[in-house]
Amino acid sequence: MYLCVVQGKCVSTIKNKKLTGYSLVMVQKLKKNGKTSDEILVAVDTIGCSIGETVLVTTGENAKYALDSDEVPIDVVIVGIVDSYDAN
Repeated sequence: MYLCVVQGKCVSTIKNKKLTGYSLVMVQKLKKNGKTSDEILVAVDTIGCSIGETVLVTTGENAKYALDSDEVPIDVVIVGIVDSYDAN
């Protein structure tokens, strides 16, 4: 899992039918010191987060468990909004 900051929304007029109803957002990974890295990912937003929020992201095979489906073509999903964390 990773801590990330939501950078923006993705708008897709055409996408896989199994992604219908899910929002896609761009997230930027945070480094251990709390600063943003250069890596940006597109994640499925399962909880309705906003731009600028720090979120908890899971990736890979575990991402499919968050949607309770093996048939959805995803590998990055937001599973929580972070209220606070200690970067030390």
